[in-house]
Amino acid sequence: MPKQNISPAAYPQAVLQEIERLAQNIVVARKRRGETQLQWARKLGVSPPTMARIERGDPSVAMASYVMCLWLINQTVGLADLVAPANDHAALEREVTQVRQKLRSRKPASPRAGARVPSHAPPSTPVVSSTSHPTAAGLASLLQASRKSAP
Repeated sequence: MPKQNISPAAYPQAVLQEIERLAQNIVVARKRRGETQLQWARKLGVSPPTMARIERGDPSVAMASYVMCLWLINQTVGLADLVAPANDHAALEREVTQVRQKLRSRKPASPRAGARVPSHAPPSTPVVSSTSHPTAAGLASLLQASRKSAP
């Protein structure tokens, strides 16, 4: 196994706490199923000492071992969904800021002939269908929410 560039002791405290919470939840799930560490180690294809390290929340255990535990617990929920683009709120906020900056730098344009704007929407509210472009719909909803909360 390649050597880590950063010592686990140098990880942010919040990261270490999340790994510890993950480990505690893995222990609870295993015990609720009435299974031993040895049984889970065999299912995961790891040694019993590695299983014990997982349950202690050792941050140096391979990520694949933790992911396999998560899969054993709930095979229907994908870990990748946690970081799916639609759930990346920091990136969405950045994109909203970029769109706002572009809108501020442009002159207001008159609506195109034949463009349909719903009567319930203010003229400056972008009209986006969530089925046509989910990311655009997310950006539009963030823009609308920020306008409502702006003084």
